[in-house]
Amino acid sequence: MDSVGISNLVAEPPTRSAPHRRAAFLVVAAAVFVANLDLFIVNVALPAMQQHFQGSSLATLSWVLNAYAIVFASLLVVAGRLADRVGHRTVFLAGLAVFTAASALCALAPAVGLLDGARVLQAVGAAAMMPTSLALLLDSTPPAERPGAIRSWASIGGIAAGLGPVLGGLLVEADWRWVFVVNVPVGVLALAAGARVLPRPLAKEAGPLPDLLGALLLTAAIGALAVALVKGDEWGWTSARVLGGLLASALLTAWFLRRSAHHPAPVVELPLLRVPAFAAANTAALLFTVAFAGMLLTSVLWCQHAWGYSALRTGLAIAPGPLLVPPVALGSAALVRRLGAGRLAALGTLLFAGGVGWWSATVGLQPHYATELLPGMLFTGLGVGLVLPTLIGAAAASLPPTRFATGSAVTTMARQIGAVLGVAVTVSLLGTPGGPQTALDAFRRGWAAVITAVLLAGAASLALAATRRTQRIMVATGEPAAPAAAAAPID
Repeated sequence: MDSVGISNLVAEPPTRSAPHRRAAFLVVAAAVFVANLDLFIVNVALPAMQQHFQGSSLATLSWVLNAYAIVFASLLVVAGRLADRVGHRTVFLAGLAVFTAASALCALAPAVGLLDGARVLQAVGAAAMMPTSLALLLDSTPPAERPGAIRSWASIGGIAAGLGPVLGGLLVEADWRWVFVVNVPVGVLALAAGARVLPRPLAKEAGPLPDLLGALLLTAAIGALAVALVKGDEWGWTSARVLGGLLASALLTAWFLRRSAHHPAPVVELPLLRVPAFAAANTAALLFTVAFAGMLLTSVLWCQHAWGYSALRTGLAIAPGPLLVPPVALGSAALVRRLGAGRLAALGTLLFAGGVGWWSATVGLQPHYATELLPGMLFTGLGVGLVLPTLIGAAAASLPPTRFATGSAVTTMARQIGAVLGVAVTVSLLGTPGGPQTALDAFRRGWAAVITAVLLAGAASLALAATRRTQRIMVATGEPAAPAAAAAPID
């Protein structure tokens, strides 16, 4: 689950009444829903933004997506640790206020640069809301009811993914700015209710401040890499600017890793990455999200640019895939027990690759939705439902309980970094093709890159299966199995 600020839960069952608990859940659910929605709804609005901001290329507008994802990924752990110090309720309400105000600024933005800046502020608010939302939910829930509360909280992201394309299409029919305006009344109502019903934690965690410089280094490293990838075709892959961006990203990453190794409250606790199953699951999640982001963006752009679909029709065309994710995720528990997490995730990557491969082999310039786009959308939806919940669960299960929350945040961060890279690579491969056949060729290159990324995710998933099998063999033969707590001595 996507949280870090839950290390300081109350030790006793809360005495809050059931109506107060339900009200707190509704506040948390509303905030988590809009934060997740902004990861999906904006994709559908990109073509409308491009028409509004005339002269803006797809590469320029890709930062409307990437600015949000980069900052969200970099600040997630920092915000969670800060909330442990100053209070979950305080940080949650502050994040919700920032997110709501930034949504209004996005809707009012007169230029792409100002829109990108407002998206950065949105991401700051979302990063503060997400780790504290689950903590507040658990703070107000009796221990016996917490597993159900966690499942309900986790399902909100799946619901947002399913409704995002359709809701985005409906709003864009009026104006693309409405994809941001819709957050404002939800945020205002949640703030008013949250100030009254959210629990006040009984204790706060002492300790060092989170590594803010480390977060800035990670932001800069991902941003430099994304710029180099997005602009590679325009600037030339061997140009000084592209090579300089790649070098800067490598140096900043090295500085970030060195700082994380020595800081008392780092953004990433590096010993976690020495747990084999955790490292394999997160590698697979990152690579799979590269593929997922590329799949979603190419689907939206193909429907609107090549087939001439409206935003609403595009949302409806895409919706069957995301709508499959929640029921498949909920129904796959028996398969995890039977096949194991690694093999089930690998199966999901094959289904996903088959769906994108179907598009590459069958999609043409004349729209044939039922036989060309829909089958691939259904296969990719099945794949996402099998892969992401399985990998998230496997990553969490590989760690000791004391590091569950922080490890979950690292997994979320890996997925957001994957989304940035997926958008950047897709934009670079699509470029600005001229005629219809050139466009089809460009999209096929994009789909080939998606298939490559998802097959690499499948290989990492099989590596996860191998680590699990190795641990079982070592336990059966009496050898020390290097448990997670020993592999990550960070308490």
